[in-house]
Amino acid sequence: MTTQRVAVVQAGSCLFDTERTLEHMAQLTEQAAHQGARLIVFPEAFVGGYPKGLDFGARVGSRSAAGRDDYLRYWRAAIDVPGPDVARIGAMARQAAAWLVVGVIEREGGTLYCSVLFFAPDGALVDCRRKLMPTGSERLIWGMGDGSTLPVLDAPPFGKIGAAICWENYMPALRMTMYGKGIGLWCAPTVDDRDIWQSTMRHIAYEGRCFVLAACQYLKRDACPEDYDCIQGNAPDTTLIRGGSVIVGPLGDVLAGPVYDREVILTADIDLDDIVRGKFDLDVTGHYARPDVFELKVDARARRAVAHGNIDD
Repeated sequence: MTTQRVAVVQAGSCLFDTERTLEHMAQLTEQAAHQGARLIVFPEAFVGGYPKGLDFGARVGSRSAAGRDDYLRYWRAAIDVPGPDVARIGAMARQAAAWLVVGVIEREGGTLYCSVLFFAPDGALVDCRRKLMPTGSERLIWGMGDGSTLPVLDAPPFGKIGAAICWENYMPALRMTMYGKGIGLWCAPTVDDRDIWQSTMRHIAYEGRCFVLAACQYLKRDACPEDYDCIQGNAPDTTLIRGGSVIVGPLGDVLAGPVYDREVILTADIDLDDIVRGKFDLDVTGHYARPDVFELKVDARARRAVAHGNIDD
């Protein structure tokens, strides 16, 4: 059967309260599964949170004590991979009998990474990928991933799925890497609520002849602690991230959304054969490529600051 139902979840974190966020995630996963979705995508940094509007007390040449405390609070809200919170998300996938793709803030030592976790319908954590290039002030609080975490996974019955996180979608070389791995369902967890994002999602779907599932957070000030000193202001109804989640087909046709200014689960029934139909006249790493002129090389090795073992290994 080539027609399958997919879902993107537009919701926000309970910032700095991972327990409440996971409780809400369980409810949203159950709702999406009840609607028949067997692939469910959550936004960027959904577990662990996206601290929009914080500056972490950073200026050129100095950091404040208060900013270090903000980072500590953020670090405490992040999750270990693997770890008990990962096992809990896996249980949600198993209960829903669905693939889950979820943005998390991953903690390793003293460093945080903006990551995406992939869970199979049996609850197993299949893979983890880290954002390659944090944008702007995100570089203060997140480390950079490397080429070892760019998976495109076999995900029956959907075929090959993968993810690009927020502004990674603007990296042409990354897009070609994913296309070259045969991606058919392109997941785009994000917090980018700009109008231009819609053009980007439609372009990627049309360029890659793939389905694009973009899940954006919808976050209001009242979901944050009272002492959350964000630049947007402290009125409880202030919108920090307005959404704009969307599902797009391989010819750039919008199948669901975009929706703004509310929490929502978007679903669409997709015909996986449309991927091949689309590549009839455009396969950018196949018949439409010119490897005699252009060549992309990808370093997929894991990079570690400290490597234990024999130097010649």
